[in-house]
Parts: sequence; structure tokens; C-alpha cells
Amino acid sequence: MQTQDLRDAVLRHLTYSLGKDPAHAQTNDWRLALSFAVRERIVDPWFASTRATYGGKHKRVYYLSMEFLIGRLLEDAVVNLGLMDAADEVMSGFGQNLHNVLSDEPDAALGNGGLGRLAACFLESLSTIGCPAYGYGIRYEHGLFKQSFRDGRQMESPEDWLLRRNAWGFPRPEASFRIGFNGRVAERDGKPVWEPSEAVLASAHDTPIIGWQGRWANTLRLWEAKPVDIFDLDRFNRGEFAAAAEAEASARTISRVLYPDDTTYQGKRLRLQQEYFFTAASLRDIVRRFDSEYDDPAWLPQKVAIQLNDTHPAIAGPELVRILHDEKGMEIDRAIETARATLNYTNHTLLPEALEKWSEELMSDLLPRHMTLIQRIDEHHAQEKPNRKVRLIENGDVKMGELSFVMANRVNGVSALHTELMKQTVFEDLHAQYPDKIVNQTNGVTPRRWLLSANPRLSNLIAGEIGMDWVDDLEQLARLEPLAEDSAFRKAYRDAKRANKAELSQWFRDTHDVALDPDAMFDVQIKRIHEYKRQHLNILEAIALWQEIRDNPNGDWTPRVKIFGGKAAPGYVFAKEIIYLINSVAKVLNADPVTSKFLKVVYPPNYNVTLAEKLIPAAELSQQISTAGKEASGTGNMKFALNGALTIGTLDGANVEIRELVGADNFFLFGMTASEVVERRKVHEHAAKAIAADPRLARALDEIRAGTFSDGDGERFRSITDNVSGHDYFLVSSDFTDFWRASREVDRAYRDSTSWTRMAVLNTARSGWFSSDRTIRGYMGDIWGASAVPA
Repeated sequence: MQTQDLRDAVLRHLTYSLGKDPAHAQTNDWRLALSFAVRERIVDPWFASTRATYGGKHKRVYYLSMEFLIGRLLEDAVVNLGLMDAADEVMSGFGQNLHNVLSDEPDAALGNGGLGRLAACFLESLSTIGCPAYGYGIRYEHGLFKQSFRDGRQMESPEDWLLRRNAWGFPRPEASFRIGFNGRVAERDGKPVWEPSEAVLASAHDTPIIGWQGRWANTLRLWEAKPVDIFDLDRFNRGEFAAAAEAEASARTISRVLYPDDTTYQGKRLRLQQEYFFTAASLRDIVRRFDSEYDDPAWLPQKVAIQLNDTHPAIAGPELVRILHDEKGMEIDRAIETARATLNYTNHTLLPEALEKWSEELMSDLLPRHMTLIQRIDEHHAQEKPNRKVRLIENGDVKMGELSFVMANRVNGVSALHTELMKQTVFEDLHAQYPDKIVNQTNGVTPRRWLLSANPRLSNLIAGEIGMDWVDDLEQLARLEPLAEDSAFRKAYRDAKRANKAELSQWFRDTHDVALDPDAMFDVQIKRIHEYKRQHLNILEAIALWQEIRDNPNGDWTPRVKIFGGKAAPGYVFAKEIIYLINSVAKVLNADPVTSKFLKVVYPPNYNVTLAEKLIPAAELSQQISTAGKEASGTGNMKFALNGALTIGTLDGANVEIRELVGADNFFLFGMTASEVVERRKVHEHAAKAIAADPRLARALDEIRAGTFSDGDGERFRSITDNVSGHDYFLVSSDFTDFWRASREVDRAYRDSTSWTRMAVLNTARSGWFSSDRTIRGYMGDIWGASAVPA
């Protein structure tokens, strides 16, 4: 019956929603028809969840994030609704391949890296648990950018995910708010009133996020910027055609691109506009919903919990105070306290430069009322903490990290180490003033997407041994641990990994014309390109290994394929140089007839969720090599471990907890600790001393300087060689020797397939704690005071 109902729905939508008959339908049509048919089965639990929340007057959670890297939604929905077999049968009956249909969906271009992928995992877990929640963000027209390579260099072009019809978003024109900018603050009846001189409309688009087994669905509400006045007909009739559409173009700019380049004043202004636009629209929507149920705004903290994902929505503090004080008449100090009791802040970085700052000039110009409210919040903080050392406004800048902290009920880190370092570094003084405010919530990933769906070979193997209860109780994977000693299970586990590798190798051959040996070790580093993540340490080790193989081509080498993936921010010149170096090294190494059978380097462009779903199930070694004390947590490291990749990494972020849980014997540790990093930086010429002590590193750097990877141009990568041998803030040179040691330890371990597979099984079996379900339950209990609602 389920299959027949789904078939009828697909055919109905193909005919009446898309206007196609089966004989002429293309893959895109079948994908949309299946999406609409599946979406129908989400709407009822979505509505029921909303009615249950209103009916019980339950507390709601609102998650504000600049990114929601949700990837493709059709397969998520099919898996969570238990429709995979039915969908396969239906598509086959229409002469279609389900895999091809699912693969036709473009990735939603709503994020960049871990921040956005974490937010997506959290939304799915909130729905699985049944916690009433909304996600709020921006409906980016072009996302971050589509990455390609030209002669090894990163090229950027707009994402085009919305060029084809989107099956999941419900436009909500009735949920529209006028968002103002600029203007002045006037006084009326003795009260301050902001009179913006510019405005746009924030128009809502809703996507239902269904949880496991379809028991509950929450909403992702994304805001699109539209003009208040659509079109100037008079100017058009005067022949000023482009000028007639200026308002529309200006408004659309706000929701066009994620993280516009902020190296110019105009870029900075646009970023702050974006942040205020989505935050203000979200808060007005939250307050509107609250007002529909309750009369007293003082009840807000009892019924609403707002989570700020990083500093991007930090303007929520003064904006909520403005709504409570200016619009609802609440006394200013009480408004500050009410807003503080409602807001919470997740910190994602220990890099001081990554805690946003906006100039007073820009803030006063773009958001004049908010500038005065930030000053008032700063005064309130001074009265509350007379011995304070931290000011919210300093040296002409508004410090958004400190503002987020002061205006939050709880501030959380995202791994045990990160939370402790946050207390000791970026928020040391504020922690001393508010010793109970900082709590830890170690990140997690959704097992539905990152094991059940992404790795069906492994998930089927697991289900055959322990059933399916692990899908929403991931710690049940611990029942696999005894099977690490079972030779038959190890063989089946190894065969599943080998099949994933063969499938990935075929994909590389088909799409990139690169031949990879599936019997080689697949060594993967996929993440945003950044100096602290140290992709350049990884490629330096590859150069050194290549040199050693060339010296001794008949040695007992462990064949290895190094796979990189990730984008560099458009204005991040050094990160782009790292990409260029990796691709240039790959070109030389892969063409070497002597060494290429032992070592290859590949870098598929445009890393996104879909590519991660290909790479992670096939990975055998996970590179988590950031400078200790710099990575807040990571979630890629958790996905790799869950899928049986062993980690080579530093004691940084969630690596610490992964190593504790999977066991030190099943983790390849190298590098300095966070405290040793601090001490090493104090050593005069620490990089030069490290290079002098390691001939391999010196030789690798000399190879780059000699122009081997740059057609004889020894200056091409000088910015990298000078950095690594000079200032080297992220201590690539100082950690190289130990990284080389650990990498050769990996080679030796890999040659013993029985031992390696045992270690891989234990990584999977002991990764159950890294479920985002566990993380969300922690937020609910320790931060939000929210409860799950019976479906």
C-alpha cells in the first residue's frame, strides 16, 4: 500500500504539479515529482508538531545562524520516513534509477563549513528528539561560491542552486517584515524613536525538517531580501531602465552571497547589513509568535530560548532590548535583563581576530539606535561589575564577541578543551566576572545522514549485527566492540570499506580522469582552507615523502592517496596560495612514473556536503592536524571516526575527546599541546631552529624554492616558504618532525590489515557519544530549559 500510494502521488505531481507525462519527463522532473510526493508525507507531522507546541504552550528554541549547510534534502526525508525501499520500487517501475534521481538535487548553497553543517545536524536532531524549534537564517541566492581550478588556482563563480525549482521551500509572503537601516534617532514624548532612512522587506521561506521515523518536524525559516518599492515606473518610462530597478537590485544584494568579501568598506557594510537583516527579522517573528500567546513580555525567557550560533547574530542583544524598551515600553534595565535571560551564545573560535568587530562609525551610520543601546548595555555592565576590565566599545570598535557574552544567559564552547581554553584566553576577564556563565556542549553529528544514509554498506553491516535501534541511540554502537575480535566481521567490515573506495575511485575516473588504486590508503583532509588547519603541513609532508621514495624507489612503501577538499575565502590570499601549492604539487607527483604508484595527491574542486558523503565512507585516515589550541571542535573528525577512519591529529578541539573514547592505541597522536604551543612561540627563531634540526623539512622547502612545482619559478610560492621558515605563527615547522614520525607509524600500521581493521571497528564502536542527539539533549537541559514534546 505504501509503495502504491507513493507511486500514485509521484504520477499525480508529475502530471499536475509539473505538467509532464512520463514519456517525456526528464530526471529533474522525476526528482521534483518524488520530492513533492515525499513532502506531502512531511506536512501532516509538521502541522501536528506545530499544533502540539501551541496546544501545550511549550517553550520553543530558536537557532539563529548565518549558515545552514543542509545539503540535499530528498534523501534525508526518504530515509527518515522509512521510504527508501518504496521509493526505489516506484522509480524502478517508471524506468528510473533512484540513485540518479536523488543525485539530481543540487546542494542547498546555505553554508561553507563546520558552522553550517553543525547547524544542519542540530535541526535534524531537534526534530528527531521532538523539541519545538525553529532555525533562522538567510536564503542565499548564490551561497558562498562555486569553486573551480584554473591552472591550479582557485576560481570563484556564483552558486546556481536556485536556478532550478526548489521543492522544499514554502514561500510565506504573509510573514514579511520591514527592516530599516541608517536614518536618525528622534525623541517623541520623551522616548527615543529610530527613524530609518532606508528599508528592505524580509520575506520568509519555510522548509520542514523531518526527524527520524517522521515523528516530529520543525521549521527552517530563511529570509529573502526584497525591495519595499518594487519598481520605479516613472524612471522606466523616462528610459532610465537600469535606474528603475535600483531598489530591487540593492535589496537583493543583501541575500545574494554568503560572507561577501569584507576587505573593503562596502563589503564590511554589506556584512553588517546581512547580520542585522536576518537577526532583526527573526526576532520580530519570534516576538510576534510570542505575543500571539502571551500578554506579558516579562514571560519571554520562560517561553523562548534563542541560541546565537557564533557572533554573526550578536546584534540580537541590542535589537531585542530595542523591541522590549522602545516598542513595548519596558524599563531599560529590565529590558536588558529580560533579553539576557532569553539569549545564549555559542563560541566557535579562540582566534581573537575571528571575534567580529565593527567600527563605531559604521555601527552609528548603519544602526544608529543600536549604537546608543550598545553604549547603554556597556554602562549596565559597568554598574553590574564595577571592577570590570572588559569594555564592549574599545579603540573605536564595537566588540561583538564581548557583546554576545555580556548579553547571554549561557555561553558555551563546543569541545571540552575549547571550553576550558575559552575561559583562559579570549574570555578570561569576563569568565572571572561571570564564573557560572560558560558551559560546555561538545559537538555531534547526526547518524542518520552521516552513517545510515552516507554509508549504506557499513550501516547495513551494523544493522545485521545489532539491529536498527542505534539510529536514534548511537551509543548502542558499543555493542559492536566484541566483534573487533571476530575475523568474519572484520572481513565484512574491510570489504565494505574496500567497496566504498572502489566506488570513489570510479567516480574520480569518471569525473576527473584520475586513476586511483583502491588498495592504496585513502588519506583525507577536507575542511575550510586556513593557516591554522595546516593543509600546508600536510602537503609539505607529501613533498618530503615523494623525495624519499625517489631516493629509494624499491623501498617498502605503503601506497597512499592524499585527498584534499575545501574552499578558501575570496579575500584570504594566503589560503589561496596553499590551494595553488597543493594542486601544483599534485601535478608533478601524479605524473612521476617512479613514485606515482606509491603516492598520489588529488584535490576535487567545490567541496560540499555531497562530496563529503562520497569521501568520508571511503576514507581510511582522517587528517585533523590543526595547531593545538586553535580548533574549537570539529565535526568532520567525528564523521570520519564514526565511519571507521583512523585519526592522525593533534590534541586540539574534539580530537581530545575522540582519542579518549576510541583509545590512544587507535589514534595517531603527534604535535605540541596547547600550552607547549604558547611556550614554543616564545623561542627566538623557532621555525629556523626546527628546519635546521630536520633535513627532510629543509629539503622539502628547498624543492619548492627551486621551482620544481612552479615551472622553474622559485618565487611563485615564496609567501608560503617565507612564512613557514619565518614567523610561522601556526608552528608548521615545529610540528613537522613529529608529523613525519606519526605518518610513518600510520604506514606501518596499515600494512597489518588485521590490526588496522580492528582499530577501525573500535573507532566506529566507540564513536556513539558523538551524536548530535546527545549534544542537543545537553543544550536542552543545561542551556535552554526546554523539553521534548510527545509526538
